[in-house]
Amino acid sequence: MDVTTRIGGINLENPIFNASGPRCTTPEHLNALGESQAAAILSKSCTLQPRDGNPKPRYQEFPGGSINSMGLPNLGYEEYAKLYPTLSKYNKPIMSSVSGLSLDDNLKIIEVMNDVDALDAIELNLSCPNLVGKPQVGYDFDQSRDVLEAVGKLCKKPLGVKLPPYFDFVHFQSMAEILNDSKVKFATCVNSLGNGLVIDPQTETVVIKPKGGFGGVGGPVIKPFGLSNVRKFRELLKPEINVIGVGGIEKGMDVFEYILAGADAVQIGTVLQNDGPGAFARILAQFKLVMEKKGYESLDDFKNKLKVIE
Repeated sequence: MDVTTRIGGINLENPIFNASGPRCTTPEHLNALGESQAAAILSKSCTLQPRDGNPKPRYQEFPGGSINSMGLPNLGYEEYAKLYPTLSKYNKPIMSSVSGLSLDDNLKIIEVMNDVDALDAIELNLSCPNLVGKPQVGYDFDQSRDVLEAVGKLCKKPLGVKLPPYFDFVHFQSMAEILNDSKVKFATCVNSLGNGLVIDPQTETVVIKPKGGFGGVGGPVIKPFGLSNVRKFRELLKPEINVIGVGGIEKGMDVFEYILAGADAVQIGTVLQNDGPGAFARILAQFKLVMEKKGYESLDDFKNKLKVIE
């Protein structure tokens, strides 16, 4: 059975790796990803300066999902640039998530990352919903076009984008046109659904502190939106732009559904936070079993072959 795939021209031994967010911030986190069955190592979205992030509590599970307002806690781009070469021993692709607080920040970070030989790709985060006072760039199509044009001119690595969830076909079309005109090699769909609210009825309070309790919602509850975004972008993007699915993946069947909808690979977030890096081996084994039961020998046997009701 062949479960290999490719993202931005980079070979992956299997289609499952981590979303930038949970358990990918520190050297310990990144080495644990290297030792796991994750197909690649993707670091936490980095900013120009180190950040502690938003005040705690800032993450909480709830039935069906999770809510967080982390605020991009990270070590700063210089520290990650030093860390990437130490991860080469795991012989798997290394990817950097970049989330500067301005276009100038992004350009400064990417200029340095260009010279890090151990780094295989950059995922530009256009979709963090948890920075106080900072709108999501991915919802401003004119700004997205300008950012991708400037970054595309500078970036020497395979470039991807992490997108927010879209809900209207016009918005899908607008972003797809921008991506098709850019140097983007892959699109990651989706980041958490911004500004959800979870309440503890016993204490009659919100469950996280930042932003008055508002935060990004992830986990199984957002899977239908992850699937819809993967499906629509696969329909609209040029064939050479790969699509990575994210949102609510907990088991092998979820991976199968995302690839059936058109994803070339998937990322896991909430389940990684809750279960740790052992989740990769479990989900991969379940996914292979699904393929075996269905008689599929490779991802191409079913990728992007979702049927519709006539």
